[in-house]
Amino acid sequence: MPTDVRCRVETDEASEVVRLTGVLDRSGVDVVRDGLLARLCGRPGPVVADLTGLRVADPVAGGVFAEVRREIRDWPAADLLLCDPTGAVEGVPAWPTLAGARAGLAATPPAAVVGADLPPVVGAARQARQLVAEGCDRWNLHELVEPACIAVTEMVNNVVAHAHTTMTVRLAPRNDTLHLAVRDHSSRQPTFTGSAPLDTAGGRGLLLIDTVARSWGSSRVPDGKVVWCVLHADDEAAARRPDPALPSPDVPLSP
Repeated sequence: MPTDVRCRVETDEASEVVRLTGVLDRSGVDVVRDGLLARLCGRPGPVVADLTGLRVADPVAGGVFAEVRREIRDWPAADLLLCDPTGAVEGVPAWPTLAGARAGLAATPPAAVVGADLPPVVGAARQARQLVAEGCDRWNLHELVEPACIAVTEMVNNVVAHAHTTMTVRLAPRNDTLHLAVRDHSSRQPTFTGSAPLDTAGGRGLLLIDTVARSWGSSRVPDGKVVWCVLHADDEAAARRPDPALPSPDVPLSP
């Protein structure tokens, strides 16, 4: 293959396969990252990157696939798999043939995911909370309804107040955790500096997310960002567990 053939990323929205062709060196890393992230945030579910027509000329550049997989590991219902006949790429589950990769994908239970596209209006937060309540009820994550509604309200309100773009709300369970994300079309990244002063009117949205979620973050994607968080059912169970150091409500206090 000629070394001057640049790396190309070809996406078919009707398929879970993204085809990469040409030669991947360090100059093509951004092309690969942006192409894969655009596909992964465009619709839920795992993606297979087909490297059959790609030559990885630089091992450092080949690390972009593991980098993308780390970036999306906490997104709802997202994963990256490879068809890599050479076995040159590390850090990502891979098969030597596309048929094998598709078979591996088919062997995985379909992702349970719900989502909706919302406009940047005041009522969007209410619609997002309804989506969260329906999803948690469907997946028997009832203890996460309240914290997830707090988190999604702040995420959506940030889009309404700052991004002013349409957004996609998406959530999916994973074992006893709930993965929640809001994708908008603004490159402005959220900033978190801890507790806001009491005399300020705003600045507490990310603090609330940080309080109810065990982890959260923001991913830069082409034409915007994805803000995500992960909530754990056992965190809520622990929060509701009585403190043994406190008196029981059934035991009267001594006079």
